[in-house]
Amino acid sequence: MNMSVDFLGKTFKNPIVMASGTFGSGMEYSGFVDLNRLGGIVTKGVSITPWEGNDAPRIAETRSGMLNAIGLQNPGAEVFAGRDIPFLSDFDTVKIVNLCGHTVDEYVQVAERLNDEPVDMFELNISCPNVKEGGIGFGTDPEAAAGVVSAVKKISKKPVIAKLSPNVTDITVIAKAVEAAGADAVSLINTITGMKIDVNKRRPVLANVTGGLSGPAIHPVAVRMCYQVSRAVDIPIIGGGGVDDAESALEMILAGASLVSIGTATFSRPDICLGIISDMETFLLVHDCMDIKDFKLLF
Repeated sequence: MNMSVDFLGKTFKNPIVMASGTFGSGMEYSGFVDLNRLGGIVTKGVSITPWEGNDAPRIAETRSGMLNAIGLQNPGAEVFAGRDIPFLSDFDTVKIVNLCGHTVDEYVQVAERLNDEPVDMFELNISCPNVKEGGIGFGTDPEAAAGVVSAVKKISKKPVIAKLSPNVTDITVIAKAVEAAGADAVSLINTITGMKIDVNKRRPVLANVTGGLSGPAIHPVAVRMCYQVSRAVDIPIIGGGGVDDAESALEMILAGASLVSIGTATFSRPDICLGIISDMETFLLVHDCMDIKDFKLLF
């Protein structure tokens, strides 16, 4: 059985990667999960300077999912380079660093700072608010999304993956824009904007009022968007959104993803990724598919 996937010049031992923002850099999970068994890890977002994040409460459970408004809290690139990268270097898994910024210059600066560190790829979180455009997310405007990708590609020594926002009318427009700007791959989907109200207090549950919805509730949307993007661009895809078992992971592959990201599911079951890898392998064996690359949609 061959579960390995070649992606942007690296061989992933299996198609499962841990999504940004839900797994840290693996430190918190290393007591529950053998990180060497993962295809890859996408780190929590890293900015050039520390970000405090949003006020609490910042997380709320919903039916079939959760809302978060963390605000990309992180200690900045210097701490990440001195603490997280040495930790990750001890493991045989592909390392993808998620980069964030409030301006194009901030994205470029953090990429430059981490260019010579022993990591394999950069993922650009283009859902960040563009402070020069009134806070609109880079990823909701084709020009802005392309601008970030183009600027980082000019200086990057690593392959560049653009993480797409689903909060748009047509995600293929954004996908085509970042491909034209030089993105080596796309990752999708990020969270869907949602809101929850406490009917007893008659107030929003989150201090930020709105947050990003993730979990099983968004999975059908993620599958649809992955399918659409796979037919709109020629670059490879990391697909994710509500994946919590082998079936939902295999759906993403049939929809056109080369790799599958696991996120929210780890909050309730920290080691769920290992079960998904094992169950995917069993499913493929039962269906006489000896290579994950041969598992394709039949229409």
